[in-house]
Amino acid sequence: MTSTVGRVVAGLERRSPPELASDWDAVGLVCGDPAASVSRVLFAVDPVMAVVDEAMATGADMIVTHHPLFLRGVHSVAPVTPKGRVVHTLIGHGIALYCAHTNADHARPGVSDALAAACGLTRTTAIDPPGGDVGTGRVGDLDAPATLGELAGRLVDALPVTEHGIRIAGDLDSPVRRVAVCGGAGDSLLEIVGDSADVYVTGDLRHHRAQDHLLTTGKALIDVPHWAAEWLWLPDAASALVADLGADSVATSVSAIDTSPWTAHLGRNQ
Repeated sequence: MTSTVGRVVAGLERRSPPELASDWDAVGLVCGDPAASVSRVLFAVDPVMAVVDEAMATGADMIVTHHPLFLRGVHSVAPVTPKGRVVHTLIGHGIALYCAHTNADHARPGVSDALAAACGLTRTTAIDPPGGDVGTGRVGDLDAPATLGELAGRLVDALPVTEHGIRIAGDLDSPVRRVAVCGGAGDSLLEIVGDSADVYVTGDLRHHRAQDHLLTTGKALIDVPHWAAEWLWLPDAASALVADLGADSVATSVSAIDTSPWTAHLGRNQ
């Protein structure tokens, strides 16, 4: 059971075309010979050493991550930095790396579609569509009315456990039907979302912008862990690759390693 790096890349790019990526982004094949054989692909959010170690331990020939390894130009990949060590280890062990970032965000189905499904949304459209059926974020109606607390509970059940946890701004008993979501960091879409949804679900919300949104619109917010929200896309992407290439051509696995930077959550009882 083998495929090639090039064939895997072609399959990924049919689902998440590189031209959908933002102009500041860095997506595509980072290292690996397109002609090299691939029998197992490991999907993960971050291209960090812990994920590379997992690839080596599980026999993966290729890693697909959501986040890019390099977003800015570099003058050296010497193994004296974390990213340099990743590059050297990948090449030394013949493991390819491919990154699908904002192209996977904007594609349909993509990262925000997985988060929308976890919420129970139906018939979604893009929050910020550049044209056609793709774009940033999703907005739609719940499959059945719920309270803010019930929606948050769905997300607690759907998302992998992290130290970050889920933060909620709003009355837990308030009814919600229309929900906007954006996997990853969706702070920049607050003005676009406005009061068009009863609640906006995203990550990395900043204090002042969240406060302004609440005071201006009176609509609720659910702040979910960046890593966990994007992780939801990985099983979908892995299944899609197997469906496109055939189970007899490639095997896939999804990393469960929490690679978010938050390692502890302390608090005290009120």
